[in-house]
Order: sequence, then C-alpha cells, then structure tokens
Amino acid sequence: MQNIRHPTVDLRSDTVTRPTPAMRAAMAAAEVGDDVFGDDPTVNALQARIAALTGKEAALFMPSGTQSNLCAILAHCGRGDEYIVGQHAHTYRYEAGGAAVLGSVVPQPLVQDAGGLMCLDDIAAAIKPDDIHFARTRLLCLENTWNGHRMPMAYLEQATGLARDKGLACHLDGARFFNAAVDQACEVYKENMPPALANQAQEAIDFELVVQQAQRIAGLFDSVSVCFSKGLGAPVGSALCGSADLIERARRIRKMAGGGMRQAGILAAGALHALDHHVLRLADDHANAERLAAGLRGISGLTLRSAATNIVFVDVANGRGPALLEFLKAQGVLATGLIGLRFVTHLDVSAADVDHAVACIRRFFA
Repeated sequence: MQNIRHPTVDLRSDTVTRPTPAMRAAMAAAEVGDDVFGDDPTVNALQARIAALTGKEAALFMPSGTQSNLCAILAHCGRGDEYIVGQHAHTYRYEAGGAAVLGSVVPQPLVQDAGGLMCLDDIAAAIKPDDIHFARTRLLCLENTWNGHRMPMAYLEQATGLARDKGLACHLDGARFFNAAVDQACEVYKENMPPALANQAQEAIDFELVVQQAQRIAGLFDSVSVCFSKGLGAPVGSALCGSADLIERARRIRKMAGGGMRQAGILAAGALHALDHHVLRLADDHANAERLAAGLRGISGLTLRSAATNIVFVDVANGRGPALLEFLKAQGVLATGLIGLRFVTHLDVSAADVDHAVACIRRFFA
C-alpha cells in the first residue's frame, strides 16, 4: 500500500491541539508569581475572568479536568456520602474512581440514553432516604456536552430542580462547556431570526450571546468545571467555578491532591488567550463535524451513529473498524476506536483536512 504524503489530520480528540503562535507569545510574556501564595497575577486574572463568564463568585485554576471534578465532588461530599452520576460519565467511568478512592465518596451510577441523559424518575428513585442503612445522597453530577451532545436546557432545569428539591447540590462536568454554550447560542439565534437567516447562525453569533448561554447553563449548578485544553486549544488546565466558600474548600483539596502550582501564570496565559480568541471559533469545529458527517453518509459498510457539536461516531460493519483505523493512519489520518470509531474536530483541523479524511474513508470502502 502506497502512503499518501499529507500532513497528519489528527481526529483522535480535541486534546491534541497545539498552542498557536499567538498563544505561545502570550505564555512567554506572562507575568508570574507563586500561585500557592495566591500572588500569580495571571492566574488571578484567569480565575476572575472565568468566574465572571460563568456567573460564579470565584474560580480555581487546576492542572486538569480530572482534578477539577475530583475537587468539586470532595468539596460537596464527605466520607460516606454519595453522588448520582451517569454510568458512562467521565466523573464515574473515566477518572479512575478518584472520588471513591481518595475521598470515600460513593458513586451511584445510572443508565443514560444516547444523548447522555438519565431518566428523571431514575434520579428521584436513586436519592436515598435519611436512614442509617444508606449512604447520604449529596450531589448530582451531569456532563455537558456528552459525546458531543448538548444537554437540552429543559432537561438541565428539570434535573437540577429535582435535585435541589431533594436537598442535593449540583455539579457540571463542563469539559466541553463552551462547545455547549456556542451550540446553544446558535439554537437561540435560529429561534429569534427569520427562517431565511437561520442557517447563518454559526457565522452570526457573537461573544455576548455565547456568554449569556454559558451563564444560563452554569446558573443551574453549584459548581462547574471548565476545561481549557480541549476545544479552546490551551495546552494545560481547567477551572472549577462556584461560590467563594466552595472554592476555598476546593483549594485545600487541590493542595492535598498535588495541584498547587507555583509560577502557573505561564499556563494561565494560554487559557486566557483561549478565552479571548478561541470561543467563537468553536462554531467552525461544529461546522467541520457536520461536513465530516455529511461526507460519511451513504457509505456502504459504515453507519453514522451520531454527529453533534464537534464529535462524530460511526460503526463499521463486519469487524473492519481496526483495519479502517490502520488504513487511515497510513494515509495520515488518526482516529480512535474505543466505542465505535470517533472523529473529533478542533482548531488544528480545517475543512480541507475533513475532505481529505472523507476521501480516505471512501477509498477504503471502495
């Protein structure tokens, strides 16, 4: 098989993005201090900015989204308490059981549908009565987006409302929080514009509308974890946003978990640059995912399972998924195959890259 010389199109995840030259320049020029002492000005600026964007009192910069979610759960729950979570959610399935291992907090996983939603009746039934036989249910954890799917506002309102009525706190794993906010802003734009202009949503939304939607989502939760190193393209970091009291509790937990960093402003500068320059362009990633999905429809031997925001899942017939991945790798296209084949668009993937990937996939099945 002859390899085609083409720059690598890495569709494995939006975590593979590299900092842009402008981001690198901002990081190199960052003013720094010792963040454990609280005197790194760039970290402080980032924390104030993301807190304002999410409508929260305070925020705490973390090395990773895994640590941000861990600190949130442990700040909300004590030893022997319980949190309700989807059985395929990252805070349960893909973060090494940290809350249970390090905090003795018991997960209560529930079935999710194809969009990541847990049935409201299942949530209600999982909340334990105040009885010495049971762990104390303290927290509901949701994830938005989930496998690319944005959770509908109506569902978020109902689920968090149910939790609050039962005395539970609510945490949002927002690994792709701004993907959800941008997608929701597009929906709001379409609802308020004439049908003839609705298809311009991805080009027409502005930053103010995205922030409004971000605050609508975050306002339903006591805490929100926001990742900077996925679609926003920063090399490192997440932030936990919430009340001042919650963030102070989380700060102590972050220290115990080894997340207290020193001259972290170099990293925070990348995240600040991402917030200033990479939020609205997430709509480009969503458009490229739609372009990829459109190119894959109708290929015999391949079934499009879902395409939402910047993530596309496909199923390959006759067990040919691994062979397809190897073929694509030889053509300079990378993807993953843990749960079906997954393709993720991001700021290092152009429309031309998407077309190249589609052409390679079509060539394989031809």
